[in-house]
Amino acid sequence: MAMDVHGRTDSAVLAPLYTGADGKLHAVFTRRRDDLRRHPGEISFPGGRQDPGETLMETALREAHEEVGLPPGAVDVLGALEPTPTFVTNYAIYPFVGLIEPGFEWVLGETEVAEVLEFSLDELRAGAGERRLVRRGIPFRTPTFEVGGHLIWGATGRILQDLLARIGV
Repeated sequence: MAMDVHGRTDSAVLAPLYTGADGKLHAVFTRRRDDLRRHPGEISFPGGRQDPGETLMETALREAHEEVGLPPGAVDVLGALEPTPTFVTNYAIYPFVGLIEPGFEWVLGETEVAEVLEFSLDELRAGAGERRLVRRGIPFRTPTFEVGGHLIWGATGRILQDLLARIGV
């Protein structure tokens, strides 16, 4: 069954997970460059716009390869999460969850990615909350996750909230 979500532009993200040396699950995020026109400095899962002729899962894997150097063959795709709209940029985001090996040597897509962030799901749960933010003059409430001075919010926060609820750890 196909899931549909409001949004003019289809995109996909990969939520890469791995089991760390501490035995805990960790998630991988990117922090976008501060000089980007869209979502500058924001923390997100690797992902982007769907190209013609590719499936949304192929989009997520391609974008993870382009943004952090993660080869598609190094990802065991476990499934998909609830599609998520972006309200300001009008994207429909289709998130996929993939298991990877720990200790991957990240190769940053320098035109988009400022850094790769790896947080344990325990850290993310501990930093969970909800805030009222204003974006382009529009106030809204959003799930937030604050870890080590980094704030995850918006569509990525909603995707992460769904992921944590499904994993239940």
